[in-house]
Amino acid sequence: MDTKVIGHRTPRVDGEFKLTGQADYTVDWRAQDMLYGYPVPASIAHGVLETLHLDTARAMPGVVDIFHHGHFPALYRSPSSSAHQDQVSEVRLPFEDERIYYDGQYIALVVAETFEQARAAAYAVRADYRQEEGARASLLDTDQEGDLLESQGVSRGDPDNAFDKAPVRVDHTYHIAAESHMQMEMHATLAEWRDERLIVHESSQGVVYQHKAMARIFGLPDESVEVISHYIGSGFGNKLFMWPHAVATAGAAQMLKRPVKTILPRQQDMESGGNRPASRQRLRLAAARDGKLLSIRHDSTTETSFVHRYMDSVGTATPSLYACDNVAISQRLLEVNHGTPCPMRGPGETSGIYALETAMDELAIALDMDPLELRRRNHAEKDPASGLPWSSKHLDDCYASAAKRFGWEKRDPTPGAMRDGDEILGWGMATSSWPAMRMPCSARVELRADGSVLAACGTQDIGTGTYTVVAQTVAELSGVPLKDIEVRLGESSLPAGPLSGGSMVTATALPAVAAALRDAFDALKEVAIGEGGAFEGSDPESLEVEGGALMDKQGKRVSFGEVLDGQKLGSVNGEGQAAPGDEKGQYSFRSFGAHFVEMRWDPGISRIRVARVVSSIDIGRAINPSAARNQVEGSIVMGIGMALTEKLDYDPRDARLINNNYADYIVPCHADMPDIDVELLDNPDYAFNEFGARGIGEIGLTGIAAAIGNAIHHATGKRARDLPITLDKLM
Repeated sequence: MDTKVIGHRTPRVDGEFKLTGQADYTVDWRAQDMLYGYPVPASIAHGVLETLHLDTARAMPGVVDIFHHGHFPALYRSPSSSAHQDQVSEVRLPFEDERIYYDGQYIALVVAETFEQARAAAYAVRADYRQEEGARASLLDTDQEGDLLESQGVSRGDPDNAFDKAPVRVDHTYHIAAESHMQMEMHATLAEWRDERLIVHESSQGVVYQHKAMARIFGLPDESVEVISHYIGSGFGNKLFMWPHAVATAGAAQMLKRPVKTILPRQQDMESGGNRPASRQRLRLAAARDGKLLSIRHDSTTETSFVHRYMDSVGTATPSLYACDNVAISQRLLEVNHGTPCPMRGPGETSGIYALETAMDELAIALDMDPLELRRRNHAEKDPASGLPWSSKHLDDCYASAAKRFGWEKRDPTPGAMRDGDEILGWGMATSSWPAMRMPCSARVELRADGSVLAACGTQDIGTGTYTVVAQTVAELSGVPLKDIEVRLGESSLPAGPLSGGSMVTATALPAVAAALRDAFDALKEVAIGEGGAFEGSDPESLEVEGGALMDKQGKRVSFGEVLDGQKLGSVNGEGQAAPGDEKGQYSFRSFGAHFVEMRWDPGISRIRVARVVSSIDIGRAINPSAARNQVEGSIVMGIGMALTEKLDYDPRDARLINNNYADYIVPCHADMPDIDVELLDNPDYAFNEFGARGIGEIGLTGIAAAIGNAIHHATGKRARDLPITLDKLM
């Protein structure tokens, strides 16, 4: 498929709006007569709220009301169904009862005339609690295993017997601390009621889901709710589904009959706005002397909260990543006294692939084999889990290209043997993978008499470039310049689109946009061949679309605008739908890649740093290679944090979060950035969709923490099996 716009580097069509401050993020929205909400969080993690002391706060300047248990609308609970597109992040309604399940749980919402007044009054609220013993801070502090999830069990062959009889075996347990998303833009909600109709501006990765959840909770018909999220300062998964602060804000606005806006501070965002849950994973690998895998056992426990059951599927990649006849996966859930976990970039598989790829490195050492060679010998020609052929797999090409650019052939396998001055070099690698997913989607396209085109879809752009790839699709198929294309996203009133999660928006939305555009072309042709039309009496099948115009076989060319102008029409519309078909029963869809990492360890000053990363990623066709490469680079930086610095610390005595701020929760900064070399292979996957594109948001993060850990072992000779790998684990 030869393309003119798709697959080529394209500047962001929304770049000017962001650079000039015209992009309307949720915190930028204002409503007439608007009030401000500020939540009051619990200061214990396990117990009962006995008394709220509100008199001082109520008497403070600007305070309009304080909502709490006993003073809040009676609401319905969301059914939280993914199938019905009304899933929420926490089913417990705000102020539902006086039971305290986690530190930071909302116990009240102060509403005042200004943000500063609401915040000051919230600080003045005092609470009496009956604190209870036995708060569970983290699975990292206990040997408890939690509840076994039968739905997460996978088994083929006889892995126990194969393990016992194998000549080479490894059996290790890996721990990953809970992480915070630390997105740039805080959670924010502006709720306004207009004649029994609820309009919500939300920083959301799923306007359709929040729209339906709000309708269910407030007992409204779908058409009486609208959710708007035009621009989002990222979310990494914690904005996929609605949180209780949004419900509290809408309920307060309903009772006060005035718009209310709530912006969470960083501390509350970290306490009650989701996190990647901690995990404990036991990997048992067995191989023949030639490196062929004979058995894989992957048994895990992850955290959930006491108020909402969230399961981070850490074992989902394991049955498919390598060829092995004997595999078993199990997972357990352990309830802990902190805020509900939620999806975080590469949910499940980021944690699971860390453990698997670290275990593979340990197996390579036990075999006295190069880690890259071990992976190549266990290459899966088809999906071992389903038995289906891959729609497109070029993992060997990723290995070969990244290894060559990195210089892997020069690696001395002896730990600590490679030096550069005072620094010891460690070289490590890991496989990267993520499933390719699509969802049903609808879109609308409008061809206008002024020559411009509007494309609209109820998905959203979370900062990854969705506005641009939709515009590229329209430009590619219509020939209309990008400057004349308007893209409208982030409104639940638009044709229903997907969540911005799971790396599925591009593959999901673009086929629907293409279908809507073709429907609009058909409508335009009917106008053109009608009485008085530019191609009156012609066969519509004889007309082609080229360069923003209709053209017949004789070479007559009439622009879209001229066709419409000639008939005194302002526009024609097209509607389009797209959904996965029977291809899911024919192929297995997954993206693959490889990361190679150089660590530098200076034992004299106890300094460890990532010096360079070389990656090759196969995602089919990248619609916008510059934006796609940026996604992988951002994932690598996030992986550095996961591997070396990021950990939510919960006090084991009372389960309170200790480091709920940027000062104490450490993320990589500019000084930590290594040289990053990202290659995107170009192998369009037309079995997946007509554009050959698979998603890229997640895959770059999978495997990077393992590659860093493997490189650290190569440099220091010390195997750290717990993330983050802090200096105390190496000294």
